Amino acid sequence: MTTLLGLLKLFWTFFKISLFTFGGGYSMIPLINQEMIANGYLTEQQVFQFIGIAESTPGPFAVNIATFAGFENYGFLGALFSTAGVVMPSFLIILFIAAISDKFIKHPIVQKVLDVLKPAIIGFILAAALNVSIKSIIGDLQNFSFSWQALVIFFSISILSYIFKEKFSPIILILTSGVMGLILYLL
Repeated sequence: MTTLLGLLKLFWTFFKISLFTFGGGYSMIPLINQEMIANGYLTEQQVFQFIGIAESTPGPFAVNIATFAGFENYGFLGALFSTAGVVMPSFLIILFIAAISDKFIKHPIVQKVLDVLKPAIIGFILAAALNVSIKSIIGDLQNFSFSWQALVIFFSISILSYIFKEKFSPIILILTSGVMGLILYLL
């Protein structure tokens, strides 16, 4: 019974995260970080490790991180419940919107709400990017340690993606980052 309650709580946690976050997986990072730590599912270090893993694996970011967090806590059933929780709000909203799509999307109030949400979504994504960048390059601010390897990888990939804008696919950049990480962190 305790496991079922834990699984339902995990489902509800990811359901809330998905329901109240606009802008996709990246804008979920602050809320995922807060909820995972507050509920004792993951430590802050684990959250950032799972962000890296979720980024490196195929599929939607939010689904990947929910699956990893669920599996870490309750195994296969945890992965199933957390993934269902993060997917369910979008599924229900899309189902609802599909039924009334033309009238809904063209409604002036909906257009104004979407216009207001755009800057907030950009802010969430930038805050998450800054937070993850600081954590991966500098590390824990209380136990300050500088990772020159992360900085080299970050700038190398940034320069490559700027110089060869259309020539490298994101997959090649991700693989290049992984190879550079293996080499630099083994030195």
